[in-house]
Amino acid sequence: MRVMWKGAVSFGLVTIPIHLYAATESKNVSLRQVHEADGGRIQYKRVCTVDGEEVPYADIAKGYELSDGGMVVLTDKELSELPVSTSRSIDVQEFVPLESIDPIYYDKSYYLEPQKAAIKPYVLLRDALHKSGQVAITKVAIRQRESLAVLRVVSDVMVLTTMLWPDEVRDIDFPFLREDPPEVRAQEMSMASSLIDSLSDSVFEPDKYQDSYREALLGLIQSKIDGKEAERPPAAAAEAEITDLMSALQASVTAAKEARETGSDGDAGDSGGHGSGGSAPSGSGSGDEDASGEEDAESSGAASGMDKDRSGGSGRSSRTSA
Repeated sequence: MRVMWKGAVSFGLVTIPIHLYAATESKNVSLRQVHEADGGRIQYKRVCTVDGEEVPYADIAKGYELSDGGMVVLTDKELSELPVSTSRSIDVQEFVPLESIDPIYYDKSYYLEPQKAAIKPYVLLRDALHKSGQVAITKVAIRQRESLAVLRVVSDVMVLTTMLWPDEVRDIDFPFLREDPPEVRAQEMSMASSLIDSLSDSVFEPDKYQDSYREALLGLIQSKIDGKEAERPPAAAAEAEITDLMSALQASVTAAKEARETGSDGDAGDSGGHGSGGSAPSGSGSGDEDASGEEDAESSGAASGMDKDRSGGSGRSSRTSA
């Protein structure tokens, strides 16, 4: 992993210098836009809509568009000089139970590594945080954006997860919520509970799941590399239409129990691989982009024909302290 940010955790009068690393990485398969007839890459040029001239990347600034179409131009220098008190620090604001935070607020996660002279205070805060059973609410600025963040302990390492601001979470307003709810019979509730029970497990094991679409996409790419005809996955069996809710619940419970019995033979535990072998790309995209250059890389990439579609995903297993 590569250090993407250097700063310090500010905890009362204690300052803990740290290195920040991206905790996740994308396993998406990168697909470029090309001319179907000959495979040539599609390129885009940065053209000014006023004079029609191509603009060098060094001459590009950011702009805030007004409602009348006017533009307020903001230079990188002006943006870098904005006063942000948390620009190089992770300021602890308060401590709360982890379960009091709705996951809808979570954004991106980062590992915190102590700098050499700060191992003792790092371990002290880590262990105190673990013992308290709580997490720290902090403020931090990364990539010229100030965020709330949760500081918690995962596998003996402190992890920082940035959060959305309250006004970035949309209000829930659906018409059915303003209507009288339909009556749910006791038998239907009992059957729904049985379905939940039949699909329940004591812990979440992400390794038993796999990205079938990404594996199929990599298989298709490998087939084309090898000059073979791509194998089509078997079509899913058509499900009988069930219009009665109780019948649908009963059929679901039966299917779940059968799946559990089949999985107990070991099939469910063998699904963590990435699928295709050979030389096909396993995906691209790393979480280790430098904080100061990620946006520039994205902009220049799009301008030079690097416009990509994404598919696939990945998960990471971790143990939390709360």
